[in-house]
Amino acid sequence: MKIAIDGPAGAGKSTVAKRIAKQLRFTYIDTGAMYRALTWNAMQKGIDLNDTQALTALAHSIDIQFQFTPEQQRIICNGYDVTSVIRSPEVSAAVSIVAAQTQVREVMVKAQQQMAQHLDVVVDGRDIGERVLPDADFKFFLTASLEERVARRQLDLINQGYQVDIESIRQDIIQRDRMDMERETGALKILPDSIVIDTTGLSIEEVCAQILTIIEEGGHAI
Repeated sequence: MKIAIDGPAGAGKSTVAKRIAKQLRFTYIDTGAMYRALTWNAMQKGIDLNDTQALTALAHSIDIQFQFTPEQQRIICNGYDVTSVIRSPEVSAAVSIVAAQTQVREVMVKAQQQMAQHLDVVVDGRDIGERVLPDADFKFFLTASLEERVARRQLDLINQGYQVDIESIRQDIIQRDRMDMERETGALKILPDSIVIDTTGLSIEEVCAQILTIIEEGGHAI
């Protein structure tokens, strides 16, 4: 079974996807973390983030793996654990620049499709239902109000030890939304077969319960 979860920054995609995958005993593929790892690696190498040719070459050569532990899923990039560093404000501010480039996305989408080919998966990102898993059994689109997404992002950063001005977070999310919706390939959008869930005011448990109920009603065994 393939479950796609799309939505804007701060809508709760990754947290929900992880829990759904754990409950269903599926493999969770965090595509956003893959783009973040690529962005982080490019920044470490001093690559111009607008240099599509260099970034595409890097995307072809980079080794990104997911390691599952009882506590959390860890992201390994070229042998380094980058789970925490790819969530830094610097990477967050730059990742949409990298993800907007068509040639880069083509390489990454192929890698994501290969991961999902022979597994039961929950995959989250911006273009999963349209590009990565167009044949997904379920396509969810999670959204939330801007203020709620800003508050969630601020809390995430505080929990990671970062102190960031809330207005800078708001502007970053607005900018990321614009870039995600306007890019030429893999733009963020609600598809005709998307199941839209507004997570504003809902707990993670409530959102997961809604999704699991929909899956159950779809006739698939859990």
